Amino acid sequence: MEEVRRLNVLIDVNVLLDVLLDRAPWVDQAREIWTAHHRRALVGHLAAHALPNIFYIARKIVGIRKARDAVHLCLQTFEIAPIGRAELELADSLTGSDLEDNLVLACATLARLDAVVTRDPKGFAGPPIPVITPDELLARIPKGGAN
Repeated sequence: MEEVRRLNVLIDVNVLLDVLLDRAPWVDQAREIWTAHHRRALVGHLAAHALPNIFYIARKIVGIRKARDAVHLCLQTFEIAPIGRAELELADSLTGSDLEDNLVLACATLARLDAVVTRDPKGFAGPPIPVITPDELLARIPKGGAN
């Protein structure tokens, strides 16, 4: 029996924070993505710079202990796409006006991922790989067990 290839996606910080901070109305979709990763229906990746961003934002909202817990959970849960010179140079060459969004695209592109998942796809100008919403991702993965 041939195994179906799982989607490899880079999950943007806004989707992660929806779960970590229980942000309505998006938390249910974001939890579904985490669940799909846990049941091996997809492989979730984070850009390395997502972790300090998560810590910074969560610390201001829920305090240092919960912010550290959030970073720890992400490290235990997801693959981490590294950031080095190649990712930074690619990000600098992309046409988008937001360097952080360009860096997300660069990390996903150089890691040869299938897509970036974000609630703000319009913020990613001229993407070299697909940029999809949580709804679009959830429509592409099976609802049952692993592929």
